[in-house]
Amino acid sequence: MNLYSLFRSRFPADPAAPFLIEPDGTELSYGALDERTGALARRLAELGIAPGDRVAIQAEKSVPALLLYLATLRAGAVHLPLNPAYTAAEIRYFLDDSEPALFVGDPARAIGARRAETLADLTSGALRARSGFEDLARAPDDLAAILYTSGTTGRSKGAMLTHANLASNAETLRQAWRFTARDRLLHALPIFHTHGLFVATNTILLAGASMLFLPAFDLGEILRLLPRATAMMGVPTYFTRLLSRPGFDRALVAHMRLFVSGSAPLSAETHREFEARTGHSILERYGMTETNMNTSNPYEGMRVPGSVGPPLPGVEIRIADPGSGAGLPAGEVGMIEIRGPNVCKGYWRQPDKSAEAFRDDGYFVSGDLGFLDEAGYLRIVGREKDLVITGGLNVYPAEVEAAIEAIPGVAECAVIGVPHPDFGEGVVAVVIARPGSEVDEATINAALAETLAPYKRPKRVLLVDALPRNAMGKVRKNLLRERHADAFAAP
Repeated sequence: MNLYSLFRSRFPADPAAPFLIEPDGTELSYGALDERTGALARRLAELGIAPGDRVAIQAEKSVPALLLYLATLRAGAVHLPLNPAYTAAEIRYFLDDSEPALFVGDPARAIGARRAETLADLTSGALRARSGFEDLARAPDDLAAILYTSGTTGRSKGAMLTHANLASNAETLRQAWRFTARDRLLHALPIFHTHGLFVATNTILLAGASMLFLPAFDLGEILRLLPRATAMMGVPTYFTRLLSRPGFDRALVAHMRLFVSGSAPLSAETHREFEARTGHSILERYGMTETNMNTSNPYEGMRVPGSVGPPLPGVEIRIADPGSGAGLPAGEVGMIEIRGPNVCKGYWRQPDKSAEAFRDDGYFVSGDLGFLDEAGYLRIVGREKDLVITGGLNVYPAEVEAAIEAIPGVAECAVIGVPHPDFGEGVVAVVIARPGSEVDEATINAALAETLAPYKRPKRVLLVDALPRNAMGKVRKNLLRERHADAFAAP
């Protein structure tokens, strides 16, 4: 079983059917996709890349970069995409850890790799390679990719994802979200991350559909291309930016079928505002680097703001006591644990971390806290590491953030705990106000007096212009805790 062979089995009968359309209108057909990835795979073989070898790439989002992912699958190697924003020192860590046979990027950064090529040289070399390539057979449990965790805290770990992991999840999403060959996805996501690379690209390939492929998120280009799309996937920031434009209205997206949000929490307020403006209810789902997608609000049925929906078909979710692993009843907050064909094999060359991540019965310990409501919908309350314990009482940041973001004049909010002389930790809200609003600490505290118990309310409200985020839009709360560690220090 080679994942690419599965993709090919779903290609449209007409090889001229478009797979990818660039903003300037340049098209890449399914026939050309097969030809170009075959040439790249043959070039990898000529360079000595063997099945199981890692092929690391650090490059800006582009058509050649995407084709290299597919060529790596065909060659039986392991795709290892790296964020283009990583520094030379960060790249050294990833290359030392993964020991790739080939690093595609700046050769000066290739310490730890057996060989280095620029993407341009690799692509031009493929044009000279002999034509034709037969996909190498792979077992379902063979590695297809290693994705390093986003590293909002601590050192990144390499999640080992198999051909079966990626195939099962893409097929599940194709069915759950009703993708067909008639769809055209607006793709503005990065392709070094599971969202843009696997959730978006793999699902489109299994549907034999097409996508409008943007090199990055550009609000003007998104608005221009939306009339040509049927679906869009994005992080919450994409949707808040669209809402900032008066021209983004019901008429512009009347033809759209689906908007999907993930990679970071979507505020219930943004969900409601988007639906009021456009008539579309954003479909929010929950996934991880280690598991791909786990839950999803339904395509047909109630999409609940603040919820990431029930488990996807074939995926099991349980809420467990973080210490003992014992299951908890509906409504109780605990550790979100996941079992299914989507869950990775473990962490690359970290057997101890891999063992810690799995229960004896195969459930993966996510590190996220949440609960299942009476309807079976999952609600996430935050990372275990972000839990605030103040005066011996647990405060879940997501609950406080939702209450603050519902206050008129608040654009975004992140809640953290920092050292407090009396309570151990004190709740701190870091808030971005909407332009022109008169939000301040007093108005926020007054509003929260009606919605939150006293111990949950922030003891400090700090107004800022921006929140530190990683590449996928997740707030880096470890940095916020460092920046505001002295919020309760004596003057």
